[in-house]
Amino acid sequence: MYVKPKKNLGQHFLTDLNIAKRIADSITYTSTDGNKPVCLEIGPGTGVLTQFLINRSDIDLSVIEIDRESVEYLCANFPTLYNENRIIGGDFLKVNLNELLPKSFPIICGNFPYNISSQIFFKILDHKNQVREVVCMLQREVAERIANGPGTKEYGILSVFLQAYYDIEYLFGVDRSKFNPPPKVQSAVIRLKRNGRQNLPCDEALFRRIVKESFGMRRKMLRNSLSQHLNGSAAQERFLTLRPEQLSVEDFVELTNSIS
Repeated sequence: MYVKPKKNLGQHFLTDLNIAKRIADSITYTSTDGNKPVCLEIGPGTGVLTQFLINRSDIDLSVIEIDRESVEYLCANFPTLYNENRIIGGDFLKVNLNELLPKSFPIICGNFPYNISSQIFFKILDHKNQVREVVCMLQREVAERIANGPGTKEYGILSVFLQAYYDIEYLFGVDRSKFNPPPKVQSAVIRLKRNGRQNLPCDEALFRRIVKESFGMRRKMLRNSLSQHLNGSAAQERFLTLRPEQLSVEDFVELTNSIS
């Protein structure tokens, strides 16, 4: 059975088996309770990465795929996953993960569709206390944006939100020639590991609002982009002439507390 990559789903199937194995081998999370952790693969397509994940004896693999043709292919070619009802047909962005998966699904892996990768990460953030590690391939520019720290041109809203709760590593780049069809952009693989922070020491809703408003006018100093929130206190003074890409997660937490 041949599965045709679908442009409307952003499908670019990885063809290099060495890279697929390298991605699967990049998972490092181990459970502390003696049970095998659940790994959820997003968008397995034709199972190029799946075949290496399923051979890892230290994880229990489930996959979620939106494309019906790919689901049929996976059911036919991965009978163990099919027989154990671990092939989920559905949209990762829309399904209720708590209803489909065990209480704990600490690992997420996959070749994320480039057009929805940011949305996937925002959903992961909604489950940040369950998801302990993410190993994924995505557009190189997005990977750099997520992994780079303050003071870089790539640093932005998603960088701050993810770095608040995860330690992020840029692992390696993947050339566009390694896909069918080749995407117009280069790709990269990153790994996110949950840090020890359970909650931010500030009003998290206000934190998110401050970060979004700051980067909404990223060329402006914060005295201008956040003028409606600032009260001229000494605690805010050092931030007034800075632009948002110059602030670390801790700086945004401090700024949020000074505003609240």
